[in-house]
Amino acid sequence: MAQLNRTGWLMLIAGALSPPAWAAHGYGQFGELKYPSGFTHFEWANASAPKGGDIALVPPLRITTFDKYNPFTLKGTAPPGLSALTFESLLTGTMDEPTTGYGLLAQDIAVAADMLSVTFRLNPSARFHDGAPVTAEDVKHSFDTLMSKQAAPQYRVVFGDVKRAVVTGPRSIRYEFSKASAELPLLVGGLPVFSRSWGGGKPFDQVVMDTPIGSGPYRIGRMNPGRDITYERDRDYWARDLNVRRGRYNFDRITYKIYKDTTAQTEAFKAGEFDYLRTFSAREWARTYTGKKFDSGELIKAELEFRNAGDFQGFLINTRREKFKDARVREAIGLAFDFEWMNRRLMYNSYKRVRGFFNASDFEANGLPGAGELAILKPLRDKLSPRIFSEEVPQPHSTTPPGSLRHNLRRARELLAAAGWTYRDGALRNAKGEAFALEYLDSGGGERLITPFFQALAKLGIRGDYRRADFALIQKRLDVFDFDLFTVRVPGSEAPGSELLDRFGSRSADTEGSNNLIGVKDPAVDALLSLVVSSRTRPELVARLRALDRVLRHGHYVIPQYYSNTYRLAYRAGKFAQPAVAPKYYEAEDWVISTWWRTKRE
Repeated sequence: MAQLNRTGWLMLIAGALSPPAWAAHGYGQFGELKYPSGFTHFEWANASAPKGGDIALVPPLRITTFDKYNPFTLKGTAPPGLSALTFESLLTGTMDEPTTGYGLLAQDIAVAADMLSVTFRLNPSARFHDGAPVTAEDVKHSFDTLMSKQAAPQYRVVFGDVKRAVVTGPRSIRYEFSKASAELPLLVGGLPVFSRSWGGGKPFDQVVMDTPIGSGPYRIGRMNPGRDITYERDRDYWARDLNVRRGRYNFDRITYKIYKDTTAQTEAFKAGEFDYLRTFSAREWARTYTGKKFDSGELIKAELEFRNAGDFQGFLINTRREKFKDARVREAIGLAFDFEWMNRRLMYNSYKRVRGFFNASDFEANGLPGAGELAILKPLRDKLSPRIFSEEVPQPHSTTPPGSLRHNLRRARELLAAAGWTYRDGALRNAKGEAFALEYLDSGGGERLITPFFQALAKLGIRGDYRRADFALIQKRLDVFDFDLFTVRVPGSEAPGSELLDRFGSRSADTEGSNNLIGVKDPAVDALLSLVVSSRTRPELVARLRALDRVLRHGHYVIPQYYSNTYRLAYRAGKFAQPAVAPKYYEAEDWVISTWWRTKRE
């Protein structure tokens, strides 16, 4: 979904259904736009970058195969890069200005004064890959399809406050909202748009290997399922000279290579099978990306800083399981995770500890609730634990002296006993005599970290089972919430919003395929989520997200792991160039494929 913030209040129209007064070229959720009307290009892109050549890379996530060309349905796995390269939206974000969107498919945007609707006028030059113009009917079709039960359930949750899309002309469309929201114009502006012809009229969940009909800079080229996929630049791309696209998407071909394990991937990189990768492993970075080719400069290692909010990464605990329903049990399990030892002995002290859900951002809760948070939390007092008001927000348990793993395990044993779990007959058992066991799902690479964690749990009498499986099989199990523990990484956001409804809302807890993997069903959390998505100012958003972070952390739904404040990249020297101005807020892969260019062609 495109990053999208509230513009030009001077352009707001008098009423939700009044005829729009065109002029606004973008939208900023909480303030003015950085780039004025008529700007030539984003400053982090090189408008003179040459087109041509190719780049081969590996996906940042461990995808081992793909079996569909439809990234918007629940079943199956779409190839990496498909959404970003082949589909477009009405607005597009910028890497130096969070929560802001500028016109892409949309030429103009107008928000109603009561904020209950937004109207977009389409760029008359916008074309799909088959040459057909992008019309308001296509935009409405895309929205209606994504909101149907044939698409993945996340859309119905995140866009639940959008009442309908109304075609007001061949190139104009109005979205109407059930409540006023500064975020909703940004959200609907970021929805992917595809042709009504895609799939030839088949039910959307049966559109599987039909070639997408999008409007993006690339089309699908050569493909070998389970091995690689190539995207070819559309030489007739309609937006190649548009300001938000100038200097971007410069490669003629972008190929994603897929490898079954990290060893094969690393050796393939050294052998020249692909050009660029990002590693998430400090051990690999220190010990594997070494040798003559790195020493000679043929291969480059770069550790790049960024200003993004810190990522969240942690073990998610499936609270649908009876054994995990008691928060004391969940906290006790977390006490067995010795981050300090792992970081020192296994990860070269390369990571920072995850504290909550909004690390290193304005939204992270600290200490006792302040006046702003209290004003939000007090009306929910009857739904909240008294500890939220009287105790500082929980921090991850540390083993840094005077702390120790031994001390933490003693505390864990006390919590488990209070929850009805005691050690007898060689295992931790409940009142029914059932032994405590938990399973960790992994697609590979997590053995080194899970082993010491399981060894610590064994001292409490808990048996840990490591289950390695193909990513596609794991995804199927996650879709139906058939797991105990699973690691998830969520990139940090400068303005979290409606996506949190799908991650923590009660409505998503029982919806297969949702992102509420931990199964949160809490009326206080739902109330806070409603406040978050209705925030009209940045200070409102900050206070409400801090309150949400505080309540979730008191629930001990996750075992916080770690995050990095740098990107670890490796790439082939002498083949690529990058703009002189680096972006402020970006994902490494997006930056590489959308702004780099080829300097040497073979």
